Amino acid sequence: MPNSPTEVYFPVLVQAIIAMALAAGLLSVSYLLGKRVRNKVKDIPYESGIVPTGDARQRFSVKFYLVGMLFILFDIEAIFLYPWVVVYRELKMVAFVEMLVFVVLILSGFFYIWKKGALDWSGSNPDSRK
Repeated sequence: MPNSPTEVYFPVLVQAIIAMALAAGLLSVSYLLGKRVRNKVKDIPYESGIVPTGDARQRFSVKFYLVGMLFILFDIEAIFLYPWVVVYRELKMVAFVEMLVFVVLILSGFFYIWKKGALDWSGSNPDSRK
């Protein structure tokens, strides 16, 4: 059993050094042995096999960022379900009621943003922005 902080963190340090050395070694070997062919086709940006159109500095709609933030928000809220599942049997009905309130609040927020049109990208309903 390790007693000092040095003995505890030494394996982590060794693993980090090995990982950095391996990454540097693989990049160096690839640079030394790899073919370097430059042409017009290789220098264009790659967009999922589709020929790029438009300017790379074009502006995105605010809805794009709004949907991204909502995804992160609901994803983080889903993380709160895991600790609840772990202690559910110990807390019995209290945990069920608390999680029911939590899920109702989450669903009410979801239906609110749905009603406001935050998830509608078509833009066909101008009344949804009120």
